[in-house]
Amino acid sequence: MYSALLVASYIIMRCNKTQMTISNLKLQKILYFIQAEFLVTVGYPCFSERIEAWDFGPVVPDVYHKYKVYGSASIPYVDRTILYSFTDKDKNLIDDVIDECAKYSASKLVEITHNQDPWKNAYHSRYRTTISNDSIKSFFEEV
Repeated sequence: MYSALLVASYIIMRCNKTQMTISNLKLQKILYFIQAEFLVTVGYPCFSERIEAWDFGPVVPDVYHKYKVYGSASIPYVDRTILYSFTDKDKNLIDDVIDECAKYSASKLVEITHNQDPWKNAYHSRYRTTISNDSIKSFFEEV
C-alpha cells in the first residue's frame, strides 16, 4: 500500500509529462478511481487514507489540503526528488486510470461520481463522511 500523497504526486508528474492539465478537483476524482481499480482488480486499497464525500464528490482530505493553494488552476510538478517505488503492475493500473480519466473534464468526473452509490450513500450536505472501501468495491464489482 502507498500513501495517497505519493500517488497524488505521481499523478501530477505523469499529467505534466503528458501535457494533461490536473487541477485539485480532477486529482481527487482520479485518486478515487485509482482506489476503486485497486479494490476490484487486486483486492486491496492503493492507499490507506480515507476518502470523504464532499460537495464536489470524493476527496482525500490530506491531498486536498496540500494542493488547495492552486485553487482550480493546473497543479505544476515541482518535487523532482521523489522516487516512485510502485511495482510494475501497480504503476500500470495507476497509469490506466489516469489515461482514462484524462479524457474527461473535472466537472464531468464530478458528475460521474455524483451518480455513483458510494458518494450518494455517504454524502450529507452538513458534514463530511467517509466513503468506505467496502462500498467502493461493491459498487465497482457490479458495474
